[in-house]
Amino acid sequence: MLLQTTLQRVFILKEKEQEIILDDPAPKWSVQAVLNFYSNNYPVLTTAKISRPVIKDDTVQYRFETVIGTKG
Repeated sequence: MLLQTTLQRVFILKEKEQEIILDDPAPKWSVQAVLNFYSNNYPVLTTAKISRPVIKDDTVQYRFETVIGTKG
C-alpha cells in the first residue's frame, strides 16, 4: 500500500540580511494567496517574486524574493 504524505510548506522572507520564516496560514491557499496575506504585515512583499519551491528538511520551502531597484 502506498502512503501519500504532504510536505509542510515553509515561506522564507529575507529582509535586511535576515531570514524570516513565515508559517503556512492555510495549506489549501495558493502560494500567491499566502504572499498576499503576509503583504499586510510586510509591505515589501507587494513587489516580491516567488522562487521555485525547494524540498529541504521534509518541507517545501518557498522564498519571497524582494526586488529593490534603484532609479537612474
